[in-house]
Amino acid sequence: MRYRDLSNKEIVNVKSGSRLGVLGQTDLEINEQTGHIESFIVSNYSWFGMKREGNSSRIHWDQIKKIGDDMVIIES
Repeated sequence: MRYRDLSNKEIVNVKSGSRLGVLGQTDLEINEQTGHIESFIVSNYSWFGMKREGNSSRIHWDQIKKIGDDMVIIES
């Protein structure tokens, strides 16, 4: 799967039902030796699209439970 296939999908936590962000508005942590994505770093935004400094969530690749057509389901 390519990153562009993941882009614009919403990230939803299955335990809390909360929306964490949208892929494509995230930073990636990539293993330099393998080239694999290790985690997504999702910034928290306020109401007007302003990024809140210091408030971000790290989603490790092994927390992803399902990648669907419109969203990525995680369990954390």
